[in-house]
Amino acid sequence: MLPPVLESAMASVERCEGILLSGGDDPIMETWGRPTHPCAVRIDPARQAFDLAVLAAARATRTPILGVCLGMQLMGLEAGADLDQHLPDSCPSASMHADGAMHEVTGPLGTGLVHSRHHQALRSGGRFDVVGEASDGIVEAIRDPEAEFCVGVQWHPERTGEGPLGMGLFVSFIDAARSHRRVIA
Repeated sequence: MLPPVLESAMASVERCEGILLSGGDDPIMETWGRPTHPCAVRIDPARQAFDLAVLAAARATRTPILGVCLGMQLMGLEAGADLDQHLPDSCPSASMHADGAMHEVTGPLGTGLVHSRHHQALRSGGRFDVVGEASDGIVEAIRDPEAEFCVGVQWHPERTGEGPLGMGLFVSFIDAARSHRRVIA
């Protein structure tokens, strides 16, 4: 766990073999020139600033990145994606993504049931590739095609279980971090 000291983001990342951007509250959208939805539970501004600085540092050093839920949303927003800030306003099947619901995701990362707990979702991957979608078309996973390992998932792999979309995702991340360690060692 990195201490959220904005000025030390680069130095912290340089000591890491991989960066996991975890879930949390909702992005403060004014950062990207949009008002934040009234139903949003805003992330602490200091945390958002630090997470974005860590993301930029990790990308600059080509450190493997895994973004989960909020982590994926921040990755996508920084890559030029748009965020649907409240799925119940626009998606008739929003409940399949909320409150720990399990639903299927398909795409190049794999196919399987995932643990979902979100009311926001990216509308696109921006400059990242969309590599996972739900049956209702909600973007569930993105990947930077120019990075060795830079993947964001909307679901919670830590609660998904075995398989490529659960523990398998962490194994892939750890393998990428080990490879990165050999490069920086």
